[in-house]
Amino acid sequence: MNTAPQPLEVHDATVLQRRLRVTGIVQGVGFRPYVWHLAHELKLRGWVRNDAVGVDILIEGDIESIDIFTKRLPLEIPPLASVYAIAWDNFNESAEYYADFSIVDSGSGTLSTMIGHDTALCRDCLTDMFTPGNRRWLYPFINCTHCGPRYTLTYKLPYDRAQTSMNVFPMCLLCEQEYRNPSDRRFHAEPIACATCGPRLQLVDMGVLLSSTEDPVGATWRCLEQGKIVAIKGLGGFHLACDARNDLAVRKLRQRKDRDEKPFAVMVANVESIIQWVEINETENELLNSAERPIVLLRKKTGADGVLVDIAPGLDWIGVMLPYTPIHWLLFHQAAGQPTHVGWMDEVQSLMLVMTSANPCGEPIVIKNDEAIQRLKTIADVILLHDRDIAVRCDDSVVRMTAENAVQFIRRARGYTPRSIRLSHTGPSVLALGGYLKNTICTTRNNEAFVSQHIGSLNNAETCNMLMEVTEYYLSMLKVRPEIIAHDMHPDFFSTSYAQQLSAEWDVPIIGVQHHHAHIAAVLAEHNIVDRVLGLALDGVGMGSDGTAWGGELFLIEGNSFNRLGNLSLLPLPGGDKAAKEPWRMAAAALFLMGRTEEIAYRFAKQPLASKLDQVLGRSFLRPMTSSMGRWFDAAAGLLGLNEVMSYEGQAAMLLEGLAAQVGYVPPLVDGYILGRDGQLDLLPLLTCLADEKNIPFGAALFHSTLAHALADWVQQAAQLTNVRTVAMAGGCFLNHVLSHQLTQLLRIQNIQVLTAQRIPPNDGGLSLGQSWIAMQKLN
Repeated sequence: MNTAPQPLEVHDATVLQRRLRVTGIVQGVGFRPYVWHLAHELKLRGWVRNDAVGVDILIEGDIESIDIFTKRLPLEIPPLASVYAIAWDNFNESAEYYADFSIVDSGSGTLSTMIGHDTALCRDCLTDMFTPGNRRWLYPFINCTHCGPRYTLTYKLPYDRAQTSMNVFPMCLLCEQEYRNPSDRRFHAEPIACATCGPRLQLVDMGVLLSSTEDPVGATWRCLEQGKIVAIKGLGGFHLACDARNDLAVRKLRQRKDRDEKPFAVMVANVESIIQWVEINETENELLNSAERPIVLLRKKTGADGVLVDIAPGLDWIGVMLPYTPIHWLLFHQAAGQPTHVGWMDEVQSLMLVMTSANPCGEPIVIKNDEAIQRLKTIADVILLHDRDIAVRCDDSVVRMTAENAVQFIRRARGYTPRSIRLSHTGPSVLALGGYLKNTICTTRNNEAFVSQHIGSLNNAETCNMLMEVTEYYLSMLKVRPEIIAHDMHPDFFSTSYAQQLSAEWDVPIIGVQHHHAHIAAVLAEHNIVDRVLGLALDGVGMGSDGTAWGGELFLIEGNSFNRLGNLSLLPLPGGDKAAKEPWRMAAAALFLMGRTEEIAYRFAKQPLASKLDQVLGRSFLRPMTSSMGRWFDAAAGLLGLNEVMSYEGQAAMLLEGLAAQVGYVPPLVDGYILGRDGQLDLLPLLTCLADEKNIPFGAALFHSTLAHALADWVQQAAQLTNVRTVAMAGGCFLNHVLSHQLTQLLRIQNIQVLTAQRIPPNDGGLSLGQSWIAMQKLN
């Protein structure tokens, strides 16, 4: 790279100059070499450079070639690039003339660009890595401008090697030659490295080096073969891995991680290696093989649980992902017998690995070497370390396909963060700090919203610290000073107190946003909707405007305000928060409302407090009330005897959904609900039927179909009342595949337009985007 070349002193009236400004994900993704090649192909002169806005281009030549360049520029971009806009001007009269086309030093200005996301190893790098004789043969940190880490190794912008965790690895002569050659695919690949100059692996047993001579990958594979649990340092943190086919190893991992029944994800070499055990369509196949490499939930086939014992117990789905780092691929290469041809990657491989976030239960993913040795010492047998630091924590993303074949996020993180969501208008900079569960933050800059990676539930000090880390990182990375801070209305959330702290420090206003309003606003933000809409919010719980526990709400949304048109009828919460973890309590609450309190003790005889719960239900101050849809699901699961005490959040609803999916659609229960004129929807008749249903799978299917019809009638009534025929649906309950599909179909039959979350999760992971959208409108 060099400074801008001096113009020639020759003038030609037929020469035209054009200055182009490209914005988007255009730095660190091979965009400048792409421009260089295109300009040389068309015999144009001038230069290209990065600056704070994006990519700045000056081209010079005949008008026909310049027009071709301009038309082709957004059409043939590198795979990791994303162009938001191209603006250009001609300079006929003041043209300066250049001898060639060059890549020049970065410009300055007010920052308005963003770093790219981490991506899976590309096929070209895989070929290099598995070709004997290649200088990067079996090197575990291979990458190029088309693949590898970006976000998780960058400390600040602009995206230059000195600003990343590669700054401690001086390039060798060969790497530097590639780095400075515009025709090389590693031109300005900031993480470029090789075995001579780059990071190295080390296998340790709680800090003690196991061998200084043995290949660390080979030694790691031998540990996995022996049924050991290995912590492996990845892009955004450590994974805990074990052989997914080894029942004892999986159970040991569950015990050590205190994860009794919550599902694990598995990693396989390719789709062909798992197709025998899961159903997969073309879109799911594309997702698994995409550069983002998310965990994709796939429906199990018969016999899957016999092979993958205790991986996703009782569930109809299993999370699957493919290798995305060189280290992952090297482990599969070892298991395959270290073949010397690249074709092995496309062959069926028997190895299946559990890959789960390396953290003590409920805490953030581990990223530092000393942190791993300390925090994972009671979980992992050995740790595969390397000496390239991780700049920011980032878990794996989790997605599933809806029945409409659309991608739905369950957790948005690696591979997608920090991509922005383009908003309909420019507004003041907002920092939104999300809620309590599945926390994310969101920062806006001009007309872009940057939703962070999944942070987690703010129920421990470590996760609260991560919230502060990510907030500081985003504001520094984006060079943003918020003009307003948004948070959930609940006064006891750490995100609320942190918002208050920052508001006082920065002397900026603060706004509390109602939980379910934020759910709906998140959908409106990503769809750029500013018209009046209906909002259907269904989730576990969120504080309502009246201070009570909401969770089944029907709104009319107008701008940044909402009107509560109705809610699900209220259920008692015997024991308060305990009721959200123990479905038998919600079932008991339903029996109480039915006038069948005497059944509680014998139905739930395994529960020590069952005989006394009628006393709690009889005292209003011991049983707060809620309109939560999640608690209606729990009540149904408890009444059917499916799940009395959950081992993880949402388990009862997930088990109920799985059974319903196996049965398929059944006609709804006649008179299964009551739709009141006051806008309240009462599902007690449905639960009364389920209390006597002996066929559990049928009962699960009946619950879903009746609920879908009830909700559709509820929305239709509101549409007639308000003359609004668009509904935005959000909240964690819309992760339910069966309910979402049936309800969407019923609403479309009634000519009601349905809007759902597509680029963010419908659960609490999307709250921060909704909070930002509302706060931005309040300041406009």
